[in-house]
Amino acid sequence: MKKFRGKRRYFRNLQKEAHIKNYDLDFSVESWFDFWHTHIDFCGHGNDSINIRKQHVKALFNLFNEANKELENWGKPYQLWIELCHEDASMDALFIHSPNPNADNFPYQHSLNPLNVKAELPAYLTDVINVEDYKIASYEMIEEEGSVEKLFVIQLQK
Repeated sequence: MKKFRGKRRYFRNLQKEAHIKNYDLDFSVESWFDFWHTHIDFCGHGNDSINIRKQHVKALFNLFNEANKELENWGKPYQLWIELCHEDASMDALFIHSPNPNADNFPYQHSLNPLNVKAELPAYLTDVINVEDYKIASYEMIEEEGSVEKLFVIQLQK
C-alpha cells in the first residue's frame, strides 16, 4: 500500500469542498434531479483506514445536511439519500432525485432489506452520526466479477 502523503491538507480541502455551494446545482422553479449524485471519496482513500473513512463520511453527511436545507426551501418533492458501500469507500455517494422529464421514476423505490442497526452498521458510521436520526436499510449489488457488495441506504427520519 502506498503511503498517503499530505493528509492534513487533503482533509482541510475536503472540509472546504463538502458544501452544497461548491456544486453546480440549480434549485430554481424549472429545475429537477434525475438521480444526481456525487462521490466524496472518488479515489477510495477511505479503504486504507477507518479514520480516513470517518473523515469522508463526516464530509458526506455535512453535504447531506446542506442539501436537505436547500431542498426544503426548493418547494418541490424530492428524495435525498446517502449510499455507503461496506467494502469500497469510492462508491459512497449522496443522491438527489425528483420528478423529471427523463423518466417516470419518481419516487424511486429501492428493494431494501431491513437491518439491525446496532449489530450490522460499521463503526465508521456509528461513530460519526446518531443513527436514531436516520432511516437506515441495506441492499446487495452483484459486481461484474460476481462479488457481492453490501450498501447501506441512509435517509432522514420523516
